[in-house]
This record gives sequence, structure tokens and C-alpha cells, in this order.
Amino acid sequence: MDPTQIKLLEERVILVDSNDRVLGHESKKASHLVENINNGMLHRAFSVFLFNAHGELLLQQRASQKITFPDYWTNTCCSHPLFTPDELQEDKQLGIRLAAIRKLEHELGIPRASFQPEDFTFMTRLHYKAASDPVWGEHEVDYILIVTKDVALKPNPNEVRDVCYLSASDLSTFFARSDLKFTPWFKLIVEHFLAKWWPRLKDLAGLEDTATIHHL
Repeated sequence: MDPTQIKLLEERVILVDSNDRVLGHESKKASHLVENINNGMLHRAFSVFLFNAHGELLLQQRASQKITFPDYWTNTCCSHPLFTPDELQEDKQLGIRLAAIRKLEHELGIPRASFQPEDFTFMTRLHYKAASDPVWGEHEVDYILIVTKDVALKPNPNEVRDVCYLSASDLSTFFARSDLKFTPWFKLIVEHFLAKWWPRLKDLAGLEDTATIHHL
């Protein structure tokens, strides 16, 4: 295992119940062990979908060093708010938004000054569970955020193997490729939500479902 990724396993993520009520905290390592997931351990996460001015979605291929789903393609940025005062803030999902800004810089090299918390539109939440291998997996209440902005990228090679921008039609073709793997949360969001949101990027009002947690 990569030493940088091992160090990140010490981060404290936010444990929640299936209604997204905070229960406490645990290490990233413990919360991603299949043994604990099978005993019900659930943590809070977020998934950012960043579009450019042309309406193209930025995808990333996760680095080979990643502990879960290495080399899988996924949405722009996927990670966790931490159990810190800033990222526990729930009013207007401020903690989630601040965590997203932090991780967009860490994973993709996008300066934090590129975003304000209000730039992100919180669409809905997704509760899912998926094993990456017999030892590691994910069990998350995932906040889905959309942002449209042209940004400069400097991907962190320890986090991101590759990136690309795709149109909606390009994404369908991309998904059809048998030589590529896609993260389970990304597939769920594409299958259940993205087709409704993508044509309305300039006006998402009325499409947000902030009260619902979709158990998929």
C-alpha cells in the first residue's frame, strides 16, 4: 500500500445513521473496512460534478495507489467531510461545501480561491454500499454537488491517474467501453439522476431534492 494513502487513512470521517444524523467519528481506515461496513458502519461523503462553460463534465480516473476502486473512472471529485468544526457545519451544507473545495484542490490542484461555498448546488443525497475487494469498501450517505466553472487543473498523481471532459453523448459512449471500470456511486448517479440535471445546468431550480436520502 502507498505510504501517502496509508497516512490519509488516519483522517477522522463523520459517522452517521441511515437518516444522516451524526453519531460520532472514526478513522477513514476503520470506516472503509468491509468487516465494519457489514456491521453497519456508515459515514458521510460527497460527490462533485464539475462542468465547464461548454456543459462538459470533468471526470477523473482514480490513481492506482487508491485503496478503494483504484484505476476506476468516476465523477470530478469524491471524498469525505472530516470530523472538524468547519466541516461539521450543517446549515446550508456549509461543511460539505468547504470539504469539496478542500478536496478539489488536493485531488485536482484547483486553487481554493476558485470557489465560494455558494457556487455549488446541492442536489440530493444517496445512500449506497459497495465492496471494492474482500477487505475494503464504501458505505456512504453521499451529498451530490454540481458546479459550473472553468478551472485550471494540476492533478495530484497520488490521487488522480487521468482526467477528461465529456459531453452527455460522449459519456454514453465512454460507459459502453468494456476496457474501462466505473465507480459504483458514479454509475448510480448517472443511471438515476444525471440525465435530468445535465440539460438544466443553467437553471437547476426545482430539481433539487435536498430533503430526500435515496437508498439505492
